[in-house]
Amino acid sequence: MQIRDVWNTLKTPEHRLAWMVAMVADAVQIGALPLFVAGGVSPADTALDIVVAALLIRLLGWHWAFLPSLAAELIPGFDLFPTWTAAVYFVTRAQVKPGEPEVLPPGPAPAPRR
Repeated sequence: MQIRDVWNTLKTPEHRLAWMVAMVADAVQIGALPLFVAGGVSPADTALDIVVAALLIRLLGWHWAFLPSLAAELIPGFDLFPTWTAAVYFVTRAQVKPGEPEVLPPGPAPAPRR
């Protein structure tokens, strides 16, 4: 699968923009390591993470996957792992697409169709 195929599977402009925001934020945190080395006590790191979290929630809506990403970004050294990109991947790939089987909620099995 080529990168173009992956990009084309993102149907909405919001998903594409969320991917860009997450990748740029992770690249900045990795590339500008001296500014972000202190983790949660770095004002630049905290400001970037709050802005990124707000943008992603605005673009994709609230999702629980953003909480562990924000918490991990406050730990020194975790800025070297692309947590925002991983969260956006999880949120955008977890949606059921048309033509896929729907996962049923727990409970008694429905009667078989005849």
